[in-house]
Amino acid sequence: MPNDNLYSKLNANDALTPRKISGMNMVGLKTLVGKEVGRFLSVYTQTVVAPVITTLLFYAVFALAFGGITRTIGDLPYLVFLAPGLVMMTMVQNAFANTSSSMVIAKVAGNIVDIIMPPLSAVELYLGFIIGGVFRGLCVGFVVACVVALFVGLEIHSLFHILTFAVLGNMLLASIGLAAGIWSQKFDHIAAVTNFLVTPLTFLSGTFYSISQLPEFWKGLALYNPFFYMIDGFRYGFVGHADGNVTTGLLVLIGANIFISTLTLFMLKTGYKMKS
Repeated sequence: MPNDNLYSKLNANDALTPRKISGMNMVGLKTLVGKEVGRFLSVYTQTVVAPVITTLLFYAVFALAFGGITRTIGDLPYLVFLAPGLVMMTMVQNAFANTSSSMVIAKVAGNIVDIIMPPLSAVELYLGFIIGGVFRGLCVGFVVACVVALFVGLEIHSLFHILTFAVLGNMLLASIGLAAGIWSQKFDHIAAVTNFLVTPLTFLSGTFYSISQLPEFWKGLALYNPFFYMIDGFRYGFVGHADGNVTTGLLVLIGANIFISTLTLFMLKTGYKMKS
C-alpha cells in the first residue's frame, strides 16, 4: 500500500511538470506550416486561380487599352518589361494576404488560443507563418509566370536574382502581413493596411513603368521605396535590365526584412494584442 501511494504521488508530480522541448520544436513547426499551406490549397480557386485571372486582366488592359503592344521601354518591348513586374506584384500580395488573413481570422473566430497555447516559441510561430506565406507567394508566382509566358516570351537572364528577390520579396510582405494581422482586431484594419500601405507602395514601385521616365523628384523618392527594389531586382533576373542598382536593392531588402522580422518577433514574444 505505501508503494502504491508513492507511485500515485510520482505520477501526479509528473503530470504537473511541464514538458521540456529542447531545441526547435520541429513537430509543432511542421504542423503549423502544414496548417498554413493546407489552408490556402484547400481553396485554390480563390488563392491560386483567381490571381492568375487578375494578372491576365491587368496584362490585357495595358496591352490593348494603353497601346502596350507597340510601346517600348528602352530597347525592351513594353509587354516584356511589364510581365516580371506583374508576376512579382501578384506574388507579394498573396504572401501578405496569407499571413494577415490567417492571424485576423484566428482572432475574429476566437481560436487564437490554438496559436498561443501550444509549446511554440516566438521564432517557431514566426517561421511557421512566414514559410506558409512565402510558399503561397511562390506557388502563385510560378503559376502566373507559366501562364504569362504563353503570351510573351520570358527568358531567364539570372536565375539567382529571380529566386533571391522572389524569396526576399515574399518574406518581406509575409512579415508585414503577420505584423498587420497581429495589430488588427478586425478585417477593416487589414483593409486599411492594404489600401493605405501595400497597394500604394506596389503601384509606385515601377511595376507598370520605368522610374527613369519620372521627374527627378519622384525618381529620387522611388529609390526610398523597398517595393521598387524587389520589382527591379526580380525584373533584372528576366530581362537583364534594372533601373536601380541591383546590389543596393539586395541590401535594402535584407535590411527591410531584418527590421520587420525583428518587430514581428517582438510582437509575438510579448503577445501584443494576442493575449488581451
